[in-house]
Amino acid sequence: MAVSSVIWSTSLPDYDFRTKRLFVDDPLIDTPAITLNRDASHYVITVLRLGQGDVILLFNGRDGEWLGQIDKADRKSAALKLVQQTRPQPEQTDIEYLFAPIKSARLDYLVQKAVEMGASRLVPVLTKHTQFSRLNEERMRANIIEAAEQCGVLHVPELAPEIKLDALLSQWDSARTLVFCDERADIQDPIAALQATKPGPVGILIGPEGGFSSDERDQILKIPAVTRLSLGPRILRADTAGVAAFALVQAVLGDWRMK
Repeated sequence: MAVSSVIWSTSLPDYDFRTKRLFVDDPLIDTPAITLNRDASHYVITVLRLGQGDVILLFNGRDGEWLGQIDKADRKSAALKLVQQTRPQPEQTDIEYLFAPIKSARLDYLVQKAVEMGASRLVPVLTKHTQFSRLNEERMRANIIEAAEQCGVLHVPELAPEIKLDALLSQWDSARTLVFCDERADIQDPIAALQATKPGPVGILIGPEGGFSSDERDQILKIPAVTRLSLGPRILRADTAGVAAFALVQAVLGDWRMK
């Protein structure tokens, strides 16, 4: 994309869906220019086919989104000057996603959708019936960044190390509501169940495809700040259940609410 007068406009749209976006580790505030590392340079120059004078949107998960213009580009490196901030860093709703790992292709989907739906932290949880536990953390982080780049997300969720369910529950923060997706929930209306929940940080717990064992259910229900959430009359796959739970939580407790 060639440089045009839109770069210098003082009233940029809230979202620019046509300009390519790139995650970088560099600080972006009070930084006139950055030099991309080798992998990022290859992506910008070879994959995106951008060159000197072209623009790209940059974000690092901390400093909002910035418009960068390629100042120098060759086969091994690219340097960009920062033109202006296009979006400030928004406040992040604190919603942790606690999930039992599933097989790789569907795990990719699960991670991508969690980013799109506004997860602040992803926590792989090992349960009795977890069928897949060999996580490729590098692949998961790549999926997190790719989803953020493609969907205009400015917060990049943290990926926590995998943890066993009993260890997770034993150190549970009482200030964080545990939203337990439970087909046996006493309140079948999920909106009503969430409306009875105190505002604040949330953890959404999605079980494995084999479900939680009786002992695990007992442990979960002992958490004082637990909210049992019904996801309707149909049995949902783990990756679908996560999207459904996020939609409900964001609508009632999160950043989908009317301000």
